[in-house]
Amino acid sequence: MEQGVVKTYDPVTGAGIVVRDIDRSEVYLRPGSLEGSVFRMLRQGQRILFDSVEDDGLTFVSSVRLGQDGY
Repeated sequence: MEQGVVKTYDPVTGAGIVVRDIDRSEVYLRPGSLEGSVFRMLRQGQRILFDSVEDDGLTFVSSVRLGQDGY
């Protein structure tokens, strides 16, 4: 589980970018990344917990949670 901050998020497409805390690298949100989480949308500057997955040389968010309780 990683931590980061939402840099951008488009609620229409579901795409966005999260900046990792550990190395400030960018991880991409793709449509459907919020499925199965309590989130319906994200806002810029929001701190989240997430898992990531590599696909075609890029890193994508695979699940999103909020806070230490894993919600």
